[in-house]
Amino acid sequence: MIADPARCIPILASLDIEVTRAFYVDRLGFSSDYVEASYLIVKRDDMELHFWKTDDRQFPENTSCYIRGGQVPALFEEFRRNNVPGLSPFEVRPWNMKEFYIHDPHGNLLRFGCGEW
Repeated sequence: MIADPARCIPILASLDIEVTRAFYVDRLGFSSDYVEASYLIVKRDDMELHFWKTDDRQFPENTSCYIRGGQVPALFEEFRRNNVPGLSPFEVRPWNMKEFYIHDPHGNLLRFGCGEW
């Protein structure tokens, strides 16, 4: 067994690193151990997202990240209780995944899904 398996970590665009950090930490419950003017890393459990600074809206408005697993129903309930803005319904989609969506303040789409419900 590999102690540190390879992972895929999305690197999303941010129009304002501090606004992005505040949304992910204050609204979605991530922590942030690394932030600078042009780069941010947020983590929550086994989820890790990186952000780079851009001035071009087309990047975050046309980017998404898919987060999948058994923790997703509990995340939906937490986000619902915390009135996360733009939280979609948690529904079974035609591809047989139960999913919900959130757009962050700059337009990045976070898609959360699970196959068991």
